[in-house]
Order: sequence, then C-alpha cells, then structure tokens
Amino acid sequence: MVSRDRYGLAVTTAPAAAAEYDRGLGGVLSLRTGAAEAFASSVVLDPTFALGHAALALVGHDLCIQVDIAARMRDAERWAHRGTPREQSHVAAVLAHLRGDGRPIVRHLEQYPVDALLLSAAVPTIAFAGVTEVPEQAWSIVEAAAPAYGDDWWYAGLLAFVRQEQGRFDEAYDLSCTSLAAQPDAGHSAHARAHVHYETGDHHAGLAWMDAWVTGAGARIESLTHFSWHAALHEMSLGDLDAVRRRYESQLRPEHATGCRSLVDTGSLLVRWALSPGAEAVPGLEGVATSVGPDVLVRPATPFLGMHAAVALLALGDGAGLASLAGWTASHAHPTHREVVAPLARALALLHAGQHSAGATALAALEGSIWRVGGSDAQRELVEEVRIAALLRSGRWDEARLLLDRRLDRRPSARDVAWRTTCCAGSADA
Repeated sequence: MVSRDRYGLAVTTAPAAAAEYDRGLGGVLSLRTGAAEAFASSVVLDPTFALGHAALALVGHDLCIQVDIAARMRDAERWAHRGTPREQSHVAAVLAHLRGDGRPIVRHLEQYPVDALLLSAAVPTIAFAGVTEVPEQAWSIVEAAAPAYGDDWWYAGLLAFVRQEQGRFDEAYDLSCTSLAAQPDAGHSAHARAHVHYETGDHHAGLAWMDAWVTGAGARIESLTHFSWHAALHEMSLGDLDAVRRRYESQLRPEHATGCRSLVDTGSLLVRWALSPGAEAVPGLEGVATSVGPDVLVRPATPFLGMHAAVALLALGDGAGLASLAGWTASHAHPTHREVVAPLARALALLHAGQHSAGATALAALEGSIWRVGGSDAQRELVEEVRIAALLRSGRWDEARLLLDRRLDRRPSARDVAWRTTCCAGSADA
C-alpha cells in the first residue's frame, strides 16, 4: 500500500506505519524528541518497511542512539525492492552513507530534492554530521533545492544555517525569524539564529533569547543540551564562569544529554571551560566517558565525533585511548579519519606526553584541514583553543597572541581578551 509523507512523496507501507514514519521525519526536521522511537514504531507495525529500517539505521549511526544498525541496514536492503524507484534510491543512498560513501545521497538529491530526511542528512547540522566535506558543496545542495520547498518553514531554517556559514548574517537572521514565526519550535531555525548571535558577538542578546526559547517554544526539543551549550558559549565569552558552572549543573551534566550529545556538547564545554583564564574546580570528563562508552571514544562513527573524542581523551589523560584512536582512524576507509582525525590524535598524544611545543606545531599543521570533520566553526574552535593552550604552555607567546587577535577580529570576547593579557604578560617576562 502506498501512503504519502508530509512532502507528498510515496511511502510504500500501511497508513499506520506511514504515520509513524512521518512523525519520525517531523521529529528530525524540528529536532523534537521521539524521532527514533517513531521510526522504530513504523517497522514494528510493518517489518517489511524498508524506509523505516533505513531511517532508524541513519539516526542510530549519526546520533549515537542505541540501535542495532547492522540489523536495520540488513532489513532495509532486504525489503527495498518493495518500494518505488525513489524509495529504492533513498535506501541505497542511506546504506552507502553508512558504509562511508556519501556521494549517492548527493546524487539522490539531484533527482529528489524534496526528500527532506536525506537533505537534512546531507548538510552538517545538529541532527547529522553531513556527507560533504567542502562547505560550498553543502551550500549548493541546499540552494538547489529551493524551488522544491517554496516558503516551507523547515527549508527556511536550513537555508538560514547556510547563510550564517557564508557570513550573510542579516539574511540568516531574517530567514530564521520567518521560520520561527511559522513554526515556533523549529529547532534548526533556532540553531541558525543561535549561530548568528555568536558569530557576530551579540552575546547579551543571544543569551537572553536562547534562555527564553529553551524554556518556551523549544522546551520539547531533543537536543536541548546543544542550545544550552550555545548559551554557555555566550557566558564564557562574557567571562562569566560562575554562570557557566550554574548552566552546567542545571542543563549540561552528562545525564541530561542524549546519545553523542554528551560528548559533543558537555565534553567540549568542559574542555573549553577548563582552558578559560581564571577557571577553577572544573568537573572532569569521567561522566561523559561513561555516558558515551569506550567505543565512541576510540572508534567514532564520524570524523566529527572523532575530533571530539580525541580532545576528550586528552582531557581524561588517556594516552592509551589516544593511541588506539590514532591507530584505528589511520587505517580507516574514510579519508578524513585517516588524514585529519588520526594526525589530530597523534598531536594530542604529544600534549599528553608533555611535549607542548611539538603538539602545538602538529596542531598548526592541521589548521587548513580541520574543517573537513564537519560541524560548525564554533564547534571546531575547540581544536584552536587547545592549540592556544599548548602555545601558552610552551612559552610561544607571540604565536598565541596572533591567534587570539584573529579571534578578536571575528567577534568580541572578554575571555579572549583575558587570554591575550596572559600572552602579553608572559612575553614581557620572557
């Protein structure tokens, strides 16, 4: 039986299973809780529903949700022939992505741009790590889909995220506000607006808006820890480490996070907090490590998780873990694991061994390629901040000051000013 999803695409299953699948799709697009559960419900109602199996495997892989990914991939492949040509192409693209090849998703979207789940998966956002490494390619995929979506609220939010990455902040802000006016709990639109506030250094207004949204329209969002992370970045930039501590205790402890968010949000915040000038008694990452489990730290599913895993292992003082991560990624089929994550793990292993100057030099060599792991500029700044700390510890004051001057050119930050003061004092004493 053929049903339809919210964008009118054929879904070969019974109406009840199709409704659960569409609920899961809606959850992914708005970032509401329960998307994985809805996809799981769709295959319980129809065990031959290939799209449901593929969707569950996809969110399990990219979000580190507890899913038997291999079984879902097997069943998606087994039953794909029952679907329409679009569904067969969708399933094949998901399976290829989970095996390390994102190109079939890109080709699929050229023919079926309104396949919203795969458009979401193609672009690095909160929900997915993306399938492209060149930002301009991700941007072109989103922009090419514009005629298929018209004034759709979800698409407006996705385009807003692209516009802020392009530095077109006014357009991004307007698009996100238009989307949120139509769908107040639109998580991707709120995320785009959060990045606009951060990238433009609008810390006070961004913090006030974020606090109001997460306790209001966004209260049912699955990834609330990520929005709390954004708020904490504002507080850190303002130099208010007491506020960061309060937010961590109330919103960002590992037990508040879902799946990999404990590593990506809580873990990265703890590292950046600990590196901040004047930071005291910062909690360790032991709870994060317990939450995500050892496999995520030494065998991360994506290069984006690999970046976070490497820094977390350094913070944990786990030299053996860094060696395991470096070895596993060095022989991985994915080139970004081999060419970016493996050398990152080796550079951080130098820092673990107390070789701060050598580690800083190794991190500098990655400056031009770290973008390949995906995620946002704000997230990848984690590696830049570890590099600054390494430069300071090795007494390379002028290099650290140059990095901080670049950061302060991007946006105001009381934290970076305090860091720069440390550089100037160290340079004067040298």
